[in-house]
Amino acid sequence: MYKKPSEHQISIFDFNQSCGTPLDENNEWVRLANAIDWTSLEKVYASLFPSHEGRQAFPLRVALGALIIQKREGLSDRRLVKEVAQNPYYQYFIGMDRFSDTCPFKPTVLVYFRRRLDSRFLMMANEEYLAAGAATPEHAGDKPEKSADGENVGTFILDATCSPSNIKYPQDFVLLNDAREKLEEMIDYFHHQYHPWTKPRTYRRRARKEYLAMAKAKKRPTKKLRSLIRKQLGCLNRDLRYLEAYMTEGYALPQKYIDCYLTVQKLYEQQKYMFDNNTHRVDDRIVSISQPYIRPIVRGKAKSPVEFGAKYDVSIDEKGHARLEKLQFDPYNESSVLQDAVERYKERTGHYPVRVLVDQIYRTRANRAYCKEHGIRISGPRLGRPAADHKANREEYKDNTDRIEVERFFSREKRCNGAGLIMTRLAETTLASIALSVYVTNLFAIPTGNLFVLYFADCGYGPETAQFIEMDDAT
Repeated sequence: MYKKPSEHQISIFDFNQSCGTPLDENNEWVRLANAIDWTSLEKVYASLFPSHEGRQAFPLRVALGALIIQKREGLSDRRLVKEVAQNPYYQYFIGMDRFSDTCPFKPTVLVYFRRRLDSRFLMMANEEYLAAGAATPEHAGDKPEKSADGENVGTFILDATCSPSNIKYPQDFVLLNDAREKLEEMIDYFHHQYHPWTKPRTYRRRARKEYLAMAKAKKRPTKKLRSLIRKQLGCLNRDLRYLEAYMTEGYALPQKYIDCYLTVQKLYEQQKYMFDNNTHRVDDRIVSISQPYIRPIVRGKAKSPVEFGAKYDVSIDEKGHARLEKLQFDPYNESSVLQDAVERYKERTGHYPVRVLVDQIYRTRANRAYCKEHGIRISGPRLGRPAADHKANREEYKDNTDRIEVERFFSREKRCNGAGLIMTRLAETTLASIALSVYVTNLFAIPTGNLFVLYFADCGYGPETAQFIEMDDAT
């Protein structure tokens, strides 16, 4: 059950703090609380509670405000509760009308906040905030742009990245050992519940000893590794037959084991296929038993050639506004996102951009033809012989320089706003955590306080380059 709060926004002068000390109106959390349109988000949030019975849910401002604070400050659930109980600015931000030495929610409630505020809701909230910011004339001297009939205006930057999840690096023999231990736990459950007089042989001590010998070895020869994997596959096959025999007799697994059992079955099929065919490639490869939805994403970076998490595309327009264009766990080719992203840009602004700044993987012949058809200049060298005129070379250099803005956004998102390592464990909350990182990065990038200053460089046909200057927190 959800009941809309009577007050959506209170003044800092109405906030009753201990000793009568007023809040600082220039504090970043006070400014951000005044910049977010809680009323419009409240209407959408209320529609998520169709039932009028049950315990009353927390208001949107408490739920969304708590997640924004947690993402921005990098706090755990328990630490967030302690910080909110001690900080009056946090309490004002989540909509409390007076200072209290206790937090209005428990750490366990944050799990439901993350489930309720999914990625679609957060992307909608981000879009509303950016639309309100674009309509505000005092935002860093932003001049409204107008496009004549058929005239292109503005700049569109697009790039993809990956936010790795908090899992250990997957290795085949480690995954098989974990799966073996999971199945042995299920066999023990059936033994204690239904068959205390007999127990099937699993040879777990021998399998554990062989695994530890390989895990502790400094060198792992291919022949020994394949021999260990062959033995582990045999253990999994035997344990799966035991469990099937139990379930054939009418015994059922408890709910907490069902997802794990299905995941181990699929893992065994994939590992058996790769072992028989002597390959390391398979579709929808499982790299974590507890999080089977995670996929390996090939990045090609020197530090981490492969990352394990969700992949997503982010676009940035000439105003410095960032949006999620695509978000999913399965790897995909980024070039397929460009045309749909540019069309969504046209729906928002009513015109196509003058130029699209992308890296090499987006510059396919289909995308080049699409941009040429709509009068858009795509960054990078043209096909064929290099241009001899200096103007084309200057444009190419400037495009490559301005494209760094999206890399700067990724840096802030991962270093400051929690996208560098996703700690959630469910598929829906992982996607929501990434969408929240993009949203929070926008909240603190657009000049609502004293944290960032956004200014534009006019290049003849409108603001082209958005630069963010981080100011000292002490100022």
